[in-house]
Amino acid sequence: MDAKMLAGADRARALEVFAAVAAAGSFSAAGRSLDLTPSAVSRTIDRIEARLGVRLLLRTTRTLTLTAEGQSYLGAARRILADLDDAEQAISDQGAPRGRLRVSASLSHGRLCVVPLLGEFVRCHPHILVDINLTDAVVDIAAGQADVGVRFGPLVDSPLTARKIGVTRRVIVAAPEYLARHGTPQVPEDLHEHNCLNFNFRRAEPIWPFRTDGRDYALSVKGSIEANNGETLGQLAEAGVGVTRVGAFSVVDAIAQGRLVPLLEAFNPGDVETIHAVFVGGANTPARVRAFVDFLAERLA
Repeated sequence: MDAKMLAGADRARALEVFAAVAAAGSFSAAGRSLDLTPSAVSRTIDRIEARLGVRLLLRTTRTLTLTAEGQSYLGAARRILADLDDAEQAISDQGAPRGRLRVSASLSHGRLCVVPLLGEFVRCHPHILVDINLTDAVVDIAAGQADVGVRFGPLVDSPLTARKIGVTRRVIVAAPEYLARHGTPQVPEDLHEHNCLNFNFRRAEPIWPFRTDGRDYALSVKGSIEANNGETLGQLAEAGVGVTRVGAFSVVDAIAQGRLVPLLEAFNPGDVETIHAVFVGGANTPARVRAFVDFLAERLA
């Protein structure tokens, strides 16, 4: 092994030692996990700090605390070690996707459409650990908060790769009980007399699109409740609180069973939202990410 390869191996080992110290909270515990003496661990940390010219750990007789630089270095160390592990395991397994896959999806669509597919996915890819987070907050994929995000509607410009995995139709609904009390709107303008339940996202303005006599327009509506997901709005509509406009996937069962009634369908302008999977693309995209995006595109299309 030449000097450069040896230096690379030493730095990889140093990253492993540093990550073990941060996880264990002491030199002795880290040494036991790596079969090293505490003094060998300490010397390794000293060499890293000397090379970088910064303090990574604050040491007392009882505790070790990461500095701000130490926190940054730990994040980089974990990413590098994970990449090395993925590369070695992929080669040893002849390219089988593996490792932790962090997925971010919205509450309603995630629960109703993505989560039911996960069992099949992990049966097809037993070496992948799926770590799913359901939230309607926008997770920063580029900053490493997740590997794949499932996003609705228009996408903002970003360096991320986006792949269309489906579309969802939007539908206006209300409960029969609500309509019996307040009447059924016959034209879009009748909604001014109704309690229209909306999303509370900043990007979701309280306007609903319609088409009358071939002309598309947006109608401003008002209501007493806003929510951050379509499932909640559908539940409120079922309870007779008001009228709402949500993705059809979240209310398809309620419509089929008569608990909700579609409204103003003759005025629907083809109201749909595109669904994308977004991820960090490029030649170095992990195989597990590509496998999951391909799977979603096939199952949700």
